[in-house]
Amino acid sequence: MQDDESAVPTTQAVSGASHGSGREVSRASLREQARLRDQHDIEPAGALDRALHGSLAQLTQGISIVGLTLAWMDWGMHLAQSPGKWGQLLDKAWRKNLRWCRYAGRAPFESGADPCIAPLPQDRRFSSPAWQRWPYHLLQQAFLLNQQWWHNATTGIDGVSTHHEDMVTFMARQMLDMLSPPNFIPTNPDVCEAALREGGANFLRGAGNLADDLRRNWKGEAPAGSEHYLAGIHVAVTPGRVIIRNRLMELIQYAPTTAGVHAEPMLIVPAWIMKYYILDLSPHNSLVRYLVDQGHTVFMISWHNPTAADRDLGLDDYLDDGVYAALQCIRGLFPGERINTVGYCLGGTLLAIAVGALASTTDATVNSMTLLAAQTDFSEAGELMLFIDESQIDWLEDLMRQQGYLDNRQMAGAFRALRSNDLVWSAAVNQYLLGRRAPMTDLMAWNTDTTRMPFRMHSEYLRKLFLSNDLSSGRYQVGGRPVALSDIRVPLFGVATASDHVSPWRSVYKLHLLSCCDLDFVLTSGGHNAGIVSEPGHPGRRYSYGQRRHGSCYVDPDRWLDQTEEHEGSWWPAWSAWLERVSTGGTVTAREPHGDLGPAPGRYVLER
Repeated sequence: MQDDESAVPTTQAVSGASHGSGREVSRASLREQARLRDQHDIEPAGALDRALHGSLAQLTQGISIVGLTLAWMDWGMHLAQSPGKWGQLLDKAWRKNLRWCRYAGRAPFESGADPCIAPLPQDRRFSSPAWQRWPYHLLQQAFLLNQQWWHNATTGIDGVSTHHEDMVTFMARQMLDMLSPPNFIPTNPDVCEAALREGGANFLRGAGNLADDLRRNWKGEAPAGSEHYLAGIHVAVTPGRVIIRNRLMELIQYAPTTAGVHAEPMLIVPAWIMKYYILDLSPHNSLVRYLVDQGHTVFMISWHNPTAADRDLGLDDYLDDGVYAALQCIRGLFPGERINTVGYCLGGTLLAIAVGALASTTDATVNSMTLLAAQTDFSEAGELMLFIDESQIDWLEDLMRQQGYLDNRQMAGAFRALRSNDLVWSAAVNQYLLGRRAPMTDLMAWNTDTTRMPFRMHSEYLRKLFLSNDLSSGRYQVGGRPVALSDIRVPLFGVATASDHVSPWRSVYKLHLLSCCDLDFVLTSGGHNAGIVSEPGHPGRRYSYGQRRHGSCYVDPDRWLDQTEEHEGSWWPAWSAWLERVSTGGTVTAREPHGDLGPAPGRYVLER
């Protein structure tokens, strides 16, 4: 294959002639429209405003101060005119104080006295037995009661918009998390005990850990221990070859491990927010290796890590030079064979767009589609929606316009804020106060190997998908025609993860509303990443598996969960069995990769 752009198809070339030429919108014309929309940037007033906003956004990590202020004002002004809510909050404060006083009075004399409030199931800050001793049990009970009161204070106020209520609740929780007793030496019994036991050595180790982290952060180096999980050496080591390379992606074909393989090849489209090798970690938990061992001819897209020069890359470019280029290449290698497609996270959303666009034509390239933790309806996209409104996106666009991309550290900050208990404060206590480094794992190391997002693509992603929800509403267009996921007729397999904070499972479940074909759906334990990397033999894994056949009535997610049997173990074998059923072309002799662009994992995965 050639290492140039001339071999890459356009959207229209893949979509076929059914996109009538009168309605086709070329990539050049789309860019011209975008250029005209941004024309006011060269005007002095617009340029000055955007420069100021971009500079301020640098200081706030892309968070809109105006958006936060509007949320607090909406909450504060409606609370100010709600005397009934004042009375309710005063009553709750009085009752909580009485409960705490009664508990404080009896706890010293009653061994194992029932607490007045229990932490939430996911809150592990007070799990140590030391928190049940005096006086620390009084501190944790007071904090939890205060936390509950603030939740009552920020919710249930008539007139406050749902978005602003969610933002204020989130910000109040962030402030409480920062001030929680475990974060301070005198009020953390584990830290005090460690200091007495070790003579303060834990603080010396913690200071060393802090200095090392600050140095690495300043130099842009990976966290300590990541050097043991380097792509192509320790992880992403499944044998294969790069068979095409263009400006946006490399396509890897993996070497077979079985004498015979399924006739249908498989294309995996990963997200480009992070590196592709989440699906090819260590040999024991590599999804790619598992699929190859099951007799599949696997192809993987490895995305280029954008720079400022790539600022004008849009979603149409990722479609043309990514999914469609890969499909065309595979179709050229194996003429007449239909392709099993797999998409993860944002890669799954892009794949759904591509397959939906192809479904409106006579193209029969795709045999099946699997979506892993991928959203197609963004109306209930979870806590990420806290960062999605007109003010926030405009602020972020001005930041990206200055840089040409969204920096990986700016993206990581938003994700850490969603789980600040675990990813910020608990980690700081363990590393800097207790002096304990958590052992690095392949998944943790991958999570630090971040990427950038080009300005135009990320702006389109936020506006068209998150803010306007164009895909599920039939407004998202490819080649001048709207994409409707209900046009898809190939078998679908959807996977959601129970504790996903990126793609909440009920949001992923909306695929049941958007598709009209046979759909097999799995809800697995774990989060956005660990739930997908769920190899057989992994302890503690479980999943629920249901099937919806074409023509069946809709079942809401809660009723589906109640009615669906839960299984112990990994969901991978269940998916493998489904792939066996939909791959009806029989077996052929194993196909060796013949790329001349170097061995897997290729060049792009190593870009920093």
